[in-house]
Amino acid sequence: MQDIRFEQATSFKQKPQDESKMGFGKLFTDYMFEMDYSVEKGWHDPRVVPYHNFSMDPATSVLHYGQEIFEGMKCYRRKDGGLQLFRPRDNFARMNRSAERMAIPQFDEDVAMAGLEKLLEVEKDWVPHTQGATLYIRPTIIAMDAMLGVHAAHTYKFYIILSPSGAYYAGGLAPVDIYVEDKYVRAVRGGIGFAKTGGNYAASIRAGEIAEEKGYTQVLWLDGVEQKYVEEVGAMNMMFVIDGKIVTPMLNGSILPGITRDSILKLAKHLGYETEERRIAIQEVFDAAHAGHLNEAFGTGTAAVVSPVGALCWNGEKLIINNGEIGPIAQKLYDTLTGIQYGELKDDFGWVVKLN
Repeated sequence: MQDIRFEQATSFKQKPQDESKMGFGKLFTDYMFEMDYSVEKGWHDPRVVPYHNFSMDPATSVLHYGQEIFEGMKCYRRKDGGLQLFRPRDNFARMNRSAERMAIPQFDEDVAMAGLEKLLEVEKDWVPHTQGATLYIRPTIIAMDAMLGVHAAHTYKFYIILSPSGAYYAGGLAPVDIYVEDKYVRAVRGGIGFAKTGGNYAASIRAGEIAEEKGYTQVLWLDGVEQKYVEEVGAMNMMFVIDGKIVTPMLNGSILPGITRDSILKLAKHLGYETEERRIAIQEVFDAAHAGHLNEAFGTGTAAVVSPVGALCWNGEKLIINNGEIGPIAQKLYDTLTGIQYGELKDDFGWVVKLN
């Protein structure tokens, strides 16, 4: 495996004095990880270097054709002061699946993992100490050819940046209100919906603005063909509790295979809950609610882990779920999974990677 080169920084940023005011994705650490790809050398020169701007030709292909992918994960500080990651190799494996779909060369996941560990070793003091706060990790690959033409690039840059982020739920798990989008579509089977690439998120922005104008926090996407089956919510997978059973849309090629989604399903079964992955029509959700069978609804994702849904709006009807409060199953799953992530509960699944 390639050695990870290290370049010493000559200046350093001030670390947050008040971790409760960090927000998300606004502050970045002193160092970053980089490596480059060329046809002649493959992926080469893995290095931890001072955080810096990129110099890019105006014709750089990622700016014109969107050939890029990214991931999101977190580093957690345990109560004993040690650090740990949650399923990082699964994130890198998913990133390589995204790379294949976007015609980006596969990278060595061992090198990426070694680079991340080296970066975190250097930046360990940036990992927040406040309960619920984390160091967010953003691996990214962008196409770097400086020429126009719709084809796969020949040069790429892989980099990882770190961002200390405050607790997602500073005041407790507050349910969100969600608008069901029935005009725009985000992805279709056979497209790039299962890949973590910027185009998926760009396609969601306008619908998100409309939902916000109507007073809703996020958008629930329906399938791109019939616009009747539930897919996912913005940056989260969606789950419903119907008659005590956790039901979630099955992976069909247009839904992101969330690491948190998979963790919640495995954890739910471990805790004795019944789960089901299948197509679920939005009409079925509303019918279940009208009949008194819809107990809870929640999203799952890296940022929030579990995000309870207090209301859904579809076809002009606003459906209040569980009196607009978090349900016991969502609360149990959130408490258990975050307990594992922060090292407060036993990890029976081998998900945690301890760094020290």
